Amino acid sequence: MCDKLIFVGNILNPTLDNVKCINGYIVIENGKITSVGTNFVNEENKQIFFKNGYTVKLLGRNQFLIPGFVDCHTHAPQFPNLGIGLDRPLLEWLDKYTFPLESHYSDTKFAAHVYDQVVRRLINNGTTTACYFGSLHLEGTLELVKCVIKHNQRALVGKVSMNVKNDAGYYNDTRVELEEVKTFVNKVLEYKNELVEPVITPRFALSCDTELMKQLSNIAKENSILIQSHIAENKKEIEFVLNSFSECSNYADVYDRCGIFNNKCIMAHGVHLTDREMSMFARKGASIAHCPASNTRLRSGLCPVRKLLDSGIKVGLGTDVSGGDNASILDALRRTMDVSEHLNLMGTKESPLNWEEALYLATLGGATALHLNDKIGSFEVGKDFDALLIDLYSKDSPIDKYDFSVAQEEEAILERVQRFVYMGDDRNIVQVYIKGKKVKDIL
Repeated sequence: MCDKLIFVGNILNPTLDNVKCINGYIVIENGKITSVGTNFVNEENKQIFFKNGYTVKLLGRNQFLIPGFVDCHTHAPQFPNLGIGLDRPLLEWLDKYTFPLESHYSDTKFAAHVYDQVVRRLINNGTTTACYFGSLHLEGTLELVKCVIKHNQRALVGKVSMNVKNDAGYYNDTRVELEEVKTFVNKVLEYKNELVEPVITPRFALSCDTELMKQLSNIAKENSILIQSHIAENKKEIEFVLNSFSECSNYADVYDRCGIFNNKCIMAHGVHLTDREMSMFARKGASIAHCPASNTRLRSGLCPVRKLLDSGIKVGLGTDVSGGDNASILDALRRTMDVSEHLNLMGTKESPLNWEEALYLATLGGATALHLNDKIGSFEVGKDFDALLIDLYSKDSPIDKYDFSVAQEEEAILERVQRFVYMGDDRNIVQVYIKGKKVKDIL
């Protein structure tokens, strides 16, 4: 790891309004950004930096830096099921495919082997931060923690909690579950690794009773950590939830009564939220992880992200493997645009999300949803350097070079970024940095 880095070239900061680009420089010391600006390069300054131990990297015309991708919702133990069973609706898919697979993670050797592949796959696709659901197993999920530490990925890791009986026998006794969650949280915190945090993880309201969710909420508050779950993903699921919690007026009310629904809560999906629930999200400060691939594959519905944003709700993106069929956030941001466009075509009268807004959701939007925007998500002084170096025409790039542009020179960089957003893949992500440490390098 080089403790002192300087990149000179095109540097991009996605915002909800647009993508801001400078042709300038960014200085990194010990993993943190210490300076960002323009007019860096003259020979005298260059020599001063070289003499003071800085490594200066000059980016090519077709290269640029963007903040690392943030995956706000994925299920690490489900990766072996990628591409299987996606012709079935959510609840049937859980019983037939998901719970039987997750039961295998009591085997720590199996867990370690799978999780090593999972973390490497995500990093290769530019995911510098991931919010993971683990399995029900304490030791198995600790193997996931070890893997993210080994590969230097920034992560929130949750041991899944379930105490409602199911046909797969995949649940825990309440007392045992609470003890294991406390142990898991303590063991993760004992690593004292600033990149990895525990997150309390009740699977969803149908797998946890009220008492368990209340106690899990208390554990989250005692340790000042986030809590994650699912909400309003599927209409049949909502029907079952409201039948099971008849005293509650809506799905969000179930979590609110248990103390889960607050400003340290991130909920996956939110496809079928009522206007009242959207108002609750905005008022409480809870976030939504939008998972367009799984919402489509499991036929759950089309999430109105524009309406969520207009309601003042924090939104990030999730791949939701293996309900989603792709581990890449690039894929998630493209499907986000598609879903938004489809809703517009269906007459919702909501303007579709453009590529700049989708890129924001994949970076700073995701960081904000995970309450990490003070550390990552954009290139600002004081933040950690989590970044992707993109080369539009890297070796074996899926993007062909034609040396033609209708844009003015000052606009051409955004044209190149746009092409990456629509056409690029992991081959264009030639370097990945997490807190200044290079974790992928194919240059």
